[in-house]
Amino acid sequence: MKQFYTLIATLIFSTVAFAQIPAGYYDSATGTGYTLKTQLHNIIDNHNDQGYNAMDGFISSYDLDNYYETGSNTILDPYSENPTGSDPYTFSPVSDECGNYNSEGDCYNKEHIIPQSVFNQSLPMRSDAHHLLPTDGRVNGFRSNYPFGVVDDSQLVNQSGISNPTQNGSKLGGNLNSGYSAGYTNTVFEPIDEFKGDIARIYFYFVTRYEDQVGSWGSYAMFDGSSDKVLDDPFLSILLTWHQNDPVSQKEIDRNNNIYYNHQSNRNPFVDHPEWVNAIWVSTPDTEAPTAPTNLVVTNEASTSINISWTASTDNVSVESYDVYVDGVFNTNVTATAANIINLTPETTYSFYVIAIDTSGNESSQSNAVNGTTTEVGTPGSDCVVEDFENIPANSSQYTSRTWTGTNGTWNATEARTDQSINNRAILIDYRGSSDSGVLTSPTATDGIGNLTVTTQRIFSGTDGNLNVVVNGNIVGTIPYSDTQQTTTISNINIEGNVTVEISDNDSGDARVGIDDLSWTCYSSLSINENDLDRLTIYPNPVGSYLNVNLKNPQATTIEIFDVLGKRVYKNQLSSTKRLNLESLKTGVYIIKFTQNNKTISKKLIKS
Repeated sequence: MKQFYTLIATLIFSTVAFAQIPAGYYDSATGTGYTLKTQLHNIIDNHNDQGYNAMDGFISSYDLDNYYETGSNTILDPYSENPTGSDPYTFSPVSDECGNYNSEGDCYNKEHIIPQSVFNQSLPMRSDAHHLLPTDGRVNGFRSNYPFGVVDDSQLVNQSGISNPTQNGSKLGGNLNSGYSAGYTNTVFEPIDEFKGDIARIYFYFVTRYEDQVGSWGSYAMFDGSSDKVLDDPFLSILLTWHQNDPVSQKEIDRNNNIYYNHQSNRNPFVDHPEWVNAIWVSTPDTEAPTAPTNLVVTNEASTSINISWTASTDNVSVESYDVYVDGVFNTNVTATAANIINLTPETTYSFYVIAIDTSGNESSQSNAVNGTTTEVGTPGSDCVVEDFENIPANSSQYTSRTWTGTNGTWNATEARTDQSINNRAILIDYRGSSDSGVLTSPTATDGIGNLTVTTQRIFSGTDGNLNVVVNGNIVGTIPYSDTQQTTTISNINIEGNVTVEISDNDSGDARVGIDDLSWTCYSSLSINENDLDRLTIYPNPVGSYLNVNLKNPQATTIEIFDVLGKRVYKNQLSSTKRLNLESLKTGVYIIKFTQNNKTISKKLIKS
């Protein structure tokens, strides 16, 4: 049997040597800290859930007491087991399962070491064998949903039908707010020393297996609301101490093997590798600073913004982000190796440098400094952004993410290849499929957008369709594509200030589309003021049944509504304020287009 507080490290490893770990099972567990925890989560995730009722058969077959009473055919219950003498009572499999109980020793049932209320009794947590143990029914009810801790013997809880401590020494009471259990003062349950390490390793398993869910669950005293550390400081200290002082037992090893091979096909990694507990939750402070960023350069200068980029820093653990300084004053923090510095003054020279920060908050020395000068303000109606795609990466037929520097800054494309041409070189984006099709993303321009022009052509096989033009997250129009080269202009987009343009799929077709010679003009208020469309208002938006259109200038105006596939679903003619019945439109996002004297303006409309 185990001897509590035996701190001989070789005992840990000698017991683990008997674990039947499948070859290669932990090959991807190569990290440290919470990175290692996530790697283990990925290994033990998505186990083969057998359902809650299947635990009855598992317990009757594999939770028998063959460790303290040799050859016993009784249940091994951590709440009634006496490791050094006769058990106060025993339970036979199946026949002694609860049922009803009034007193300790009446029957056994299934104890959720992590209370069901924590995860709202949801599957697969409710039926996960790694944290379901057979225990005395009355003691299970006595423990209730209380956290595990170290009981102050002067604060024992009294309940009818049970003694406290119980017949094997487990107890319920106020937590001892001192020593390794300091920091919590409410009621806790404390098992006997023989099973404290078992409980601790069950918790370490549970918060690793359900790493992707635990942060969204409700309040539980033992959890801190995070998805990485998870365990609140007082309870982390308790469980770490129990894990250290009560090493892995043969019972745990056998149970781990039986769960893997005979039940749900995943393992408790902290039974197989108890050293991983410290590797994840007991870390050596990182005091080493990252290297300084290098090769800082200016990549684009506009009237009120400047783009800069640099070569990434290195660190003994990980670089987390970069602080960017402008004229010696902190400006912004970014995680990439590039930054767009905005709200600058036209025709002004600025000095930039960058500092790297690692995951422990250590800061590097400064990068090299570089100067950049903003340009004069763009002329309304003139070209603000022009991209001919001549600087895209070298010809490649592979569909992947592409990044390049154009005349106006850094462009990005996903699911893109670079070996096709229309007028000259063109970026080819795979818009096939609905969940993983590509997107073309422009740099951020500072002088707004008026009219956008672009050339498209469907390359290879597929069906014709339209692409969405999205400015600052809002759809402003669509551009068609077919197997014939065509150039399209979307007029009067008219958004001022900083703009970023995306060209994305709207699922109207299914093709690989070449994009070439994309440009847009600067924002100009004249483009709509001359037409009085700027005085047009619509409300409410989102709209339910009726949309009010208020025309301040009473002249003939055509209204058209298009769905996200570019299909026109509504058309009307109006010359003054009008109430439109849109009950027939389905819930969703639409583009509403107004035309007046061959001038147009488009707005996004949401149908609720």
